[in-house]
Amino acid sequence: MTGGQPVGERPEGHSVVQIAQSMRAEGARKITIVTDEPEKYEGVRDLPAGIAIEHRDELDRIQREFRELKGCTVIIYDQTCATEKRRRRKRGTMVTPAKRVVINELVCEGCGDCGQQSNCLSVEPLETEFGRKRTINQSSCNQDYSCLKGFCPSFVTVEGGQLKKKPKGQALSPYSLGELPEPVLPQTGAAGAYGIVVAGVGGTGVITIGQLLGMAAHIEGKGIVTQDAAGLAQKGGATWSHVLIADTPEEIRTTRVGMAGADLILGCDPIVTTAKETTLRMRAGRTRVALNGHSAPTAAFVKNANWQNPSDQCVAEIAHAVGAAGLAVFDADAVATRLMGDAIYVNPMLLGYAWQQGWIPLGRASLLRAIELNAVAVEANQAAFEWGRQAAHDWARVQQLLTPAQTIQFQPRETLDHLVARRVDFLTGYQNAAYAGSYRAFVQKVQAAESPLGKTTLTEAVARYLFKLMAYKDEYEVARLHSDPAFLARINGMFDGEYKLHYHLASPLLAKRNARGELVKRPFGPAMGTAFRLLAGLKGLRGTALDPFGRSEERRTERALIAEYRACIEELLTGLNAANHAAALEVARIPEEIRGYGHVKARHLAAARPRWAERMTAWRAVRV
Repeated sequence: MTGGQPVGERPEGHSVVQIAQSMRAEGARKITIVTDEPEKYEGVRDLPAGIAIEHRDELDRIQREFRELKGCTVIIYDQTCATEKRRRRKRGTMVTPAKRVVINELVCEGCGDCGQQSNCLSVEPLETEFGRKRTINQSSCNQDYSCLKGFCPSFVTVEGGQLKKKPKGQALSPYSLGELPEPVLPQTGAAGAYGIVVAGVGGTGVITIGQLLGMAAHIEGKGIVTQDAAGLAQKGGATWSHVLIADTPEEIRTTRVGMAGADLILGCDPIVTTAKETTLRMRAGRTRVALNGHSAPTAAFVKNANWQNPSDQCVAEIAHAVGAAGLAVFDADAVATRLMGDAIYVNPMLLGYAWQQGWIPLGRASLLRAIELNAVAVEANQAAFEWGRQAAHDWARVQQLLTPAQTIQFQPRETLDHLVARRVDFLTGYQNAAYAGSYRAFVQKVQAAESPLGKTTLTEAVARYLFKLMAYKDEYEVARLHSDPAFLARINGMFDGEYKLHYHLASPLLAKRNARGELVKRPFGPAMGTAFRLLAGLKGLRGTALDPFGRSEERRTERALIAEYRACIEELLTGLNAANHAAALEVARIPEEIRGYGHVKARHLAAARPRWAERMTAWRAVRV
């Protein structure tokens, strides 16, 4: 049960053993217990004879077997809810595993298989110079580890040590920036109850902010009513907290902020803030919106790797609803992550931001006291409140503080020369200067053919996607990227204490296959780091007669794709003109759809081939 409730009338609940006994008594032909902890059933008494205990990784196989059996069959799935585990760890009643998942974004292909396998919202998009990749949100991660099932060698588990709560060497405090002027606070009384709606994502502290406001109002002797709308959104779904503040309880005549009746909306997430539940409370000229400009990825990203974050559109819709003067936006996620080391502090930071704007009818002392009474990470939450105040007072100064932490920045409007130079440098490290030179020469050929049209978009597309095909990630390249000192330094910057790295790989020579015949990854210990360094040094064997990996179907296909793409672009250049330029551009972008490793990449390639043929047909139709 997601709230940790006991199942059944007994305080201890209806146990798995009791359920199994009941099912056997009812005449179930076959019963199997599936769990993430099979070892806990060793020596369990009273379990009916003939009941198998299987790991949850075998669930797909078991379901396939059971569907062939006639009669009543039962699978009992035994696993503590991830949200309940998170709650118990926070309360200290369950041990937090000393194991974290990190993705090497240079190894990642952005295929999204990890998200589909885990259905986890903590697997988030990461925009890089080499396209969209994946990253793990360490603040929201439930440490379920199901993302490791994704068929990709980019996953590394860090075992031992602890996440650093602050970036290495970061000693900056909001209090060191000096005293801030006190804002003029709104008054309650004549206009009736002051309505506040906190809108955000469940599990991030939305309801906590409502309770802090309620406690602060109680401290000041004001009338206060709060009502939370959480339901099944305890973790990852849209969540609201309605707060009504008045001079006396008698002045509050409802438990929710009415239609067009919000004086303030704390928009902890742009998408939830533009939801109907929130926008119905807005009214231009009355409502003020303090908004975190960073939007958390939604469940749509799990199913659609090309999902685009609508945060900019959300900001525009909110500005239209309340007017430009009624909206104040800043990237609270960036401030919390880079200056405090954890995005969990976004909401108290937004509270301080709105207070400094003069939009909360409560004193600073009472709000800080409410945070203290909450007795959870008191100093950090109070510091987050003060960082929010600093952002409201001088956002430009806070932005300057963020810049040193941005060691790797994605530049969406990089020049063509920079785009090509960066990839030439990468391919030189990937193979050698001659290999990189062949890439540069081909891109220059495309540029020469396109320049009479006064455009560069086709050249840019070929520069991106020919590079993608030429830098295919074989065993040598995965080894090179995992042993890259820059990646190891990033790990070291994230963790304190003694830790060991484990790599999750599926070697065709060693890996087992699942019920669908697909290779299954398994972990390799720290010794693999040494093996990677040795293997990376053998990259000169790539594609030669001595390459032990080059004869596999996957590697032959990858090399053939390079030649096929070059030939395709050569054909496009022979008849390139203004009329068919757009169609040629669509063809050049085809490799974007070919992502992943092994069977995942093969599946994407099979899906891309018909579209490739269709786009070539469309181009040929307007060639003349």
